[in-house]
Amino acid sequence: MSATKVFPWQKPKFKYTDGIIGLHEEIEHYYEYVLPTPCEHVVRNELVRRIEDLVHKLWPQAVVEIFGSFRTGFVLPNSDIDIVIIGLWEKLPLRTLESELLARQYAESSTMFVLDMAHVPILKFTDRETKIKVDISFNMSSGVHSSELVKVFKADNPVLGKLLMVLKQFLQQRGLNELFTGGVSSYALTTMCVSYLQMHRRKIDPETANLGVLLLEFFELYGMRFCYSKVEISAANKGSYSRSIQSQRSQVFIADPLEPSHNIGRGSHQIIAIKQAFVWAYRVLNLALNPLNQRLLKSKQTSILGQIININNELIEQRAWLHKTFGHLVVVEQKADKTKDSTTVAAKDT
Repeated sequence: MSATKVFPWQKPKFKYTDGIIGLHEEIEHYYEYVLPTPCEHVVRNELVRRIEDLVHKLWPQAVVEIFGSFRTGFVLPNSDIDIVIIGLWEKLPLRTLESELLARQYAESSTMFVLDMAHVPILKFTDRETKIKVDISFNMSSGVHSSELVKVFKADNPVLGKLLMVLKQFLQQRGLNELFTGGVSSYALTTMCVSYLQMHRRKIDPETANLGVLLLEFFELYGMRFCYSKVEISAANKGSYSRSIQSQRSQVFIADPLEPSHNIGRGSHQIIAIKQAFVWAYRVLNLALNPLNQRLLKSKQTSILGQIININNELIEQRAWLHKTFGHLVVVEQKADKTKDSTTVAAKDT
């Protein structure tokens, strides 16, 4: 990597410790950096509201729900918004919604894809106004239920989010984060993380846990030690490893915590590439943590975490543009909240 490269999660005035503690510090700061800002949160909520208004004009009785990373809070700056529409139709109206979104200029035709032959039919597009990607499905409420479970896992495992956000970025930049292209879905990756933390040989204290150690051991487990063809990954009932009979029909069996007989890794036919990526990351991080290489990294003012993940300039510029263009929405929402609070107080006083 270039000696002049800036890693946006690093704090300029912070003196990072050498070795594994420095990696822990970087993961903490990376997590702070990628979490949605108030502006990004408001913009995403406003986009969902616009889509919800359109859906209700077309089908007044339909229910619109968000699921996935935006619902769980494990959302990267360039993550899609996952939306499911619940309603009664003889035939799923993907084409009808596609036509309406194009007619109202919510999306450009070049960004619109209708995957109506997929296992889960889905409509994908990029919002013209905010440049945020959206995935819309119909009558698949399981995504909402799984998102609520992930929120429970999040509350039970304080280190989960910090570990998971690094892993999501790691897989995303390698094109291994989409199930429909053979990667591992966010839900499956979360299940792998939760299972790893549940089955860890040491009880993990979130106050003292070293995130650098946990990341390295995750890569070691799933890259070098785990036998995907023989062992099932499960986070149900506080986690377990058991001989996988069903994995004979697929390369990996990741049990859905809500329905353990359901394999949420069934479509992950790139699991070998994912495993190889984990091995590579484990070796690269170990090399970077070598005391001799530590001196070299320090002299180049580079990053240990930056050896395996990268925030490109396009994303940095996109976030800056979003804040410049829509920053006023945060002020509007804050004023609305104050007005609402004042009205509530006045109502109590009368």
